Amino acid sequence: MKKTVVALLAAASVALVGCSSTDAPDAAAPAADPGHYAAVNGLNMYYEVHGEDNGQPPLVLLHGGLSATGTSFGELLPTLAQSRKVISVEQQAHGHTADIDRVMSIESMATDTMTLLDQLGIPQADIFGYSNGAGVALNIAIRNPELVHKLVLASGSYSTAGLYPGMLEGIAQMQPEMFEGTPFLDEYRSIAPRPEDFGRLLERTKEIDSTIPEYSPEQVRAVTAPTLLIAADSDIIRPEHTVEFFRLLGGGRNGDIEGMPESQLLVVPGASHVTVVQQPAVVLPAIDSFLDADPAAQ
Repeated sequence: MKKTVVALLAAASVALVGCSSTDAPDAAAPAADPGHYAAVNGLNMYYEVHGEDNGQPPLVLLHGGLSATGTSFGELLPTLAQSRKVISVEQQAHGHTADIDRVMSIESMATDTMTLLDQLGIPQADIFGYSNGAGVALNIAIRNPELVHKLVLASGSYSTAGLYPGMLEGIAQMQPEMFEGTPFLDEYRSIAPRPEDFGRLLERTKEIDSTIPEYSPEQVRAVTAPTLLIAADSDIIRPEHTVEFFRLLGGGRNGDIEGMPESQLLVVPGASHVTVVQQPAVVLPAIDSFLDADPAAQ
């Protein structure tokens, strides 16, 4: 498993170093100073605002573990912000947001996100979560359905049973030196308030992964927000789990006879867990179409 984790990090380096947000076609110029801080549940929480209000709910971006806005959404954010207001959140101990002496979990990050949106006066939002961020987004949708207009979940699951065997055990064995030369560590050192705290972030990530919420099929079926599930064809989540997730969200039926479901499924070919959000040509059209669609017309 250690070799598997090292290989994963090597793939991340190749994929992320070879991509930059400026490579995206017709990318909009980023805002001159998009960054802001808010006092949230003891945190000095960082968030960015991009794009203009288009009359629809803003799109909230929730990054993956050991990551921040750049490594999770650098290929997607500029184009997403061309047609809508986008708010990118950096969670406790991640990116520009320093850690504090407090429990960190999927639930606590969901609470922080909901508190931030309340402070910003946002009663409803579209939420796009990737990896751990997908877990945060799903937790918000289950706990506060009125807040979520639509969900985009990339490389997410509703149960740890959906992961390939040994994945969490491999993460538990990771050490900071394994990240030398990867974009994750490079990004952290360039933007974190305390660049020397990457090892602490890694331990926090292990803490999160040891307390991942487990949801019942009934809880997933009760999600009211139309959901776009995005998965790589070689993800850390088994494809069978993703298909079952889709079925629980109302998918997996004959659309020609029974009508199209409000939720959608996109499987990105030739992609892994790390690279699935580095495929703008495949992912962006699906996200734009989903967010712009009127569910009542389906």
